[in-house]
Amino acid sequence: MEITHKKPRLEWLDALRGFTMIMVVAYHVSQNTFMLSAKASSSMPFLVLFRMPLFFFVSGFLAYKASLHWDLRTFGTLVAKKMRVQLIPTIVFFLLSAVILGQEFLPYVVEKLGGAHKGGYWFTLVLLYMFIFYYVFCYIESKLKWKSWIPITLLFVVSILVYESCYLPHLFWWADGHKLAHPAYLDQSSLILCMKFFPFFLYGNIVHRYWDRFQRLMDSKWFYPLIVTLVIFSTMDVLKWHTMRMAWANLPMTLNKFILLTMVFMYFRHYAPYFSKHTVIGVSLQYIGRRTLDIYLIHFLFLPNLPGVGSFFTQHRHNFVMDTTISVIIALLVIGFCIIASNILRVSPFFKKYLFGR
Repeated sequence: MEITHKKPRLEWLDALRGFTMIMVVAYHVSQNTFMLSAKASSSMPFLVLFRMPLFFFVSGFLAYKASLHWDLRTFGTLVAKKMRVQLIPTIVFFLLSAVILGQEFLPYVVEKLGGAHKGGYWFTLVLLYMFIFYYVFCYIESKLKWKSWIPITLLFVVSILVYESCYLPHLFWWADGHKLAHPAYLDQSSLILCMKFFPFFLYGNIVHRYWDRFQRLMDSKWFYPLIVTLVIFSTMDVLKWHTMRMAWANLPMTLNKFILLTMVFMYFRHYAPYFSKHTVIGVSLQYIGRRTLDIYLIHFLFLPNLPGVGSFFTQHRHNFVMDTTISVIIALLVIGFCIIASNILRVSPFFKKYLFGR
């Protein structure tokens, strides 16, 4: 009997997932707990540039399985599993949030289902779309007689073009800001968000496919100084200068998102020993990283209501350190309660399987 050895997990990658989850909850604390607008907050405009792109990047990185044999059975099994893992928990916790957070159940459900963000529960739905699109691509790619970097690169380029079109209201009728409201089904299905984040999923997938080459690139002497220089100018333009207008305005934003997530990724890889199981911060971040689905699904139920904090930051702007620190502290408390609730529910094998995919 052939014995297969499971590839060891990258501990620093689990820690990176944990860090990203903290950033996601911290952003929701700033937005929903403090009731801060993006214009009043000094940290939200920066965090929003890379937190969700990084999440989808990691998902795409982990989606690549070099040894997987693609046939219809594999395709069907993977799609069925993803639908169970992504849809059932999302529906359950969305309805639970409607009971707890909504003043009236049915009006709340109808209102949130009509929007692209689904009351916050859009991520798992959009990620399901991405996995299905990616599995279809992998199945088709496996039938090609020649193996090449060209198919995945073409898909990535197309996804970038679609992404950019979402921010060009003068050219594309489905873009935000067009004089005619884009079709309702794009919001109702959350497909508009899939269009906006799919490039980052594919970017992570490509990095994993050509991991050795990317490691050599990241370890080169010129790469990091180059991207730091680029990200400084692109961030300043996005947040402060706004020198580019009209159709070109989203180019520095796009560059900024890809570079920032790359820098965070490189940081965790470079300092991998600090994020191992032999360090307190490593163990903690890895634990959060392995419970990202649990935390994402539950944390909306535990967000406190502290608009007074938001009022303070609105009156005393440019407090990036305080704004971020307080948001992260509250986020860690919320995550702690999420983990406790998750552990209680995981006592039941049924809940463990159907609510958290394990």
